[in-house]
Amino acid sequence: MATARSDWPSTAEDTSVVTRCGRTIAVRRLRLAVADRPIGRVALDVGQDQGGEPGTWAALTADEARDLARLLLLHANRVEHDRGRTP
Repeated sequence: MATARSDWPSTAEDTSVVTRCGRTIAVRRLRLAVADRPIGRVALDVGQDQGGEPGTWAALTADEARDLARLLLLHANRVEHDRGRTP
């Protein structure tokens, strides 16, 4: 299913999440202008933690980004389901 332009994030606040431990996870569209074939990626940037420890980043293809999204949703559902259980 195609995403309508009006559904795309419009501000910087819509493209990042700050975790409870203080890391900012930013998601951006990365476009590399190669002469014969432009390259598009989804860039995932995990910033420094509160103590200043460096973060990391990854550049994902569209399919890789969808796979990651699927896995994140799958595991988020499992965490919510197991919330009341003791390990």
